[in-house]
Amino acid sequence: MVAPKKPRRTAERILEVTLDLFNRFGEPNVSTTLISAEMNISPGNLYYHYPAKDELINSLFDRYEKALGEILQAADGVENVEDAWLFFHMLFELIWSYRFLYRDLNDLLSKNRRLETHFQFVLKNKAKAMHALLDGLARNGAVRITGAEAAPTATSMVVVVTYWLSFEYVREPRRALEPESAAAAMGRGGYHALALLMPHLDEASRTHLQMLAAAYLQD
Repeated sequence: MVAPKKPRRTAERILEVTLDLFNRFGEPNVSTTLISAEMNISPGNLYYHYPAKDELINSLFDRYEKALGEILQAADGVENVEDAWLFFHMLFELIWSYRFLYRDLNDLLSKNRRLETHFQFVLKNKAKAMHALLDGLARNGAVRITGAEAAPTATSMVVVVTYWLSFEYVREPRRALEPESAAAAMGRGGYHALALLMPHLDEASRTHLQMLAAAYLQD
């Protein structure tokens, strides 16, 4: 008896390969023909699972958005600089895993109406998480910040998180998005997001943040 095919497994593999290619070369530079060739399957097989390139992009974005939501929930539990550092580390790790979205963000939004709409929610959810993070730090005495100061600080943190990879890419186009550069680039991103709190941190928290970030500040 012939075992039944497992289209779901093929569909998962297509997404894995597509994500890798998008991350390596940038979404605009990856065609469905290249994806099928990389997988050694026919274009027809690829189209059976994903009839259009936008469906691949949307499926990957759905995965990213779900994972992002889980990480952002952790902002509610941030009580000190150590917690905040871990939170941003996890956040930037996820961004790195889906870096094609951030590398080609403006281009993707201009071409994909669904992403344009959903990324508005991504920004709102990031901002909500940053406010929760600031509230937790304030409750536990790590920062002293007024409501008037908190709003622009949270927005600035969202901007750093959202466009850090673009900054890294402009700074060093030839190696910024290479795997060997990931740890340093993401560490710098986490530090610069948290560094926005420097004027508001108590002395012990400020010193601890500088210690945590020391390995990344030399670049």
